[in-house]
Amino acid sequence: MRTIQAKPLTADAFRQYGTFWSAVDGEGYGLGGGFFTFYPDRIAVSSEKRIGFSTLKVSKPEKYIVEELEYHKTTWEMFMPLNDDAVLHAAPKSGGDVVTELTEAFIVPKGTMVKLDAAVWHLAAMPVNVEELQSLIVLPEGTYMNDCTKVALNDEQKFEIVI
Repeated sequence: MRTIQAKPLTADAFRQYGTFWSAVDGEGYGLGGGFFTFYPDRIAVSSEKRIGFSTLKVSKPEKYIVEELEYHKTTWEMFMPLNDDAVLHAAPKSGGDVVTELTEAFIVPKGTMVKLDAAVWHLAAMPVNVEELQSLIVLPEGTYMNDCTKVALNDEQKFEIVI
């Protein structure tokens, strides 16, 4: 089974999959004064549908073995790990062809909002330290029912992420 070393999340390394922003670090110029600072529009998305905010809970595996993937043909997906750093894997847009040989894995710091572009292969991010990762998921309403292609990997396509 192929192994992938998880690496730090950087703008250059993640560019082909989407974008991210640390919601807790307050990077860049903030508006306000006195008792507040507002950091507007750090990630912007558009959708013809209403936006849904959901919770995802993922148990820590004994090994980070990936046996299935998903992508959304027409929409982005955002997630933010709330209670721990997370391991996220992504593979480039491929027109629906499974390209696990191009998969990369990233350590996403707790409190970092990640936006995956449409058609990027991924699956649920997994916890680094805690037994159960809690993440905020943001998608156009109903995406999981009408724009989610999920694929079970064969033995040659499966891979393990090493932290």
